Amino acid sequence: FGFVYLQGQYAFNVVPLVLLGLWQWHYLQRTFVFPFRMRMAGKSMPILIAFLGFCFNTLNAYLNARFVSELGRYAASWLSDPRFVFGFLLFFLGFVLNVHSDTILRNLRAKGDRGYHLPYGGAYRFVSCPNYFGELLEWLGWAVATWSLSGLAFFVYTAANLIPRARSHHRWYKEKFSDYPSERKAVLPFVY
Repeated sequence: FGFVYLQGQYAFNVVPLVLLGLWQWHYLQRTFVFPFRMRMAGKSMPILIAFLGFCFNTLNAYLNARFVSELGRYAASWLSDPRFVFGFLLFFLGFVLNVHSDTILRNLRAKGDRGYHLPYGGAYRFVSCPNYFGELLEWLGWAVATWSLSGLAFFVYTAANLIPRARSHHRWYKEKFSDYPSERKAVLPFVY
């Protein structure tokens, strides 16, 4: 993202810089904080999944960086536009929800514990996967804040990935735990 972003003629304008900050904030947390907080001992990931994730993120980063720093035309007044403000707030809320939900999951097991436990607290009162809901809010916020097709595409791709995963987790929780809260939805509070 950063490399493509810096090639844009508007890369050093104020609005693109704020959008760069949002993007980097998410990915610094996702790349350099989240993995080191996870307890992944003994777990693996198929190389195909990692490769496909790399390809998706490369294309996605290219499209969004190119739009933000080259194709989009953002006057400084965009920072007070209701679309930007609403999108920024959604992004921020989603980020906080995502990190908080991941923290709850991480703290479910004591060191050395390999069992499964029900998550409680935070947005787990409402959905099985509030971390995914938070991620959806972030990228919906990005789409609104950038007001771009590339942002909308990223949100749609994210939803196409996370909603089925949330449904699968939700089904697994219900099968594994007989006392699973029946009022919890999969990913969208009160809806789905």
